Amino acid sequence: MGNIHKGRHTAEIDGEFVVFIIGMRINRLWAVHKWLPVFKAMGPMIRELYMNPDTGFLGTEYFISWRGVTLLQYWRSYDELEKYARGGLHLEAWKRFNKSIGSDGSVGIYHETYKAGPGSYESIYANMPKFGLAKVSNHVPATGRMETSRRRMGGENEPAVQTPDHEK
Repeated sequence: MGNIHKGRHTAEIDGEFVVFIIGMRINRLWAVHKWLPVFKAMGPMIRELYMNPDTGFLGTEYFISWRGVTLLQYWRSYDELEKYARGGLHLEAWKRFNKSIGSDGSVGIYHETYKAGPGSYESIYANMPKFGLAKVSNHVPATGRMETSRRRMGGENEPAVQTPDHEK
């Protein structure tokens, strides 16, 4: 477990970046011969990415669920993510998936891609080790302009809180 950073912190990154969520779902539990190769293909791809920082890959977090695994990844740009997807170990794994599973329904795969930039993201980490975006960018105290969600999103002032009539 990483070092706990006491207090409130946030992540700060220059320019645009990409959040990429990718995963697999086991639809037929007993079809181990189908889903195990898909599962095992992830490790070598992640090692390849960490060993080649010029790919634009910044880092990943893993989430295991009852029927699968999800990876939350951070990339410098969409172009770099797409370039990786069209080559290397990923392309070979994708070809194997289509050949051995295709649309038989035994294993599901998914991904979502989001572009983010200044003023379009915010984060808070309280009493946490570095995690997610804070692990791949600047991990800074959540003070001053970084103290509230609104300020982290580029806003200046907090909106006025309306007191309901029944509390006046």
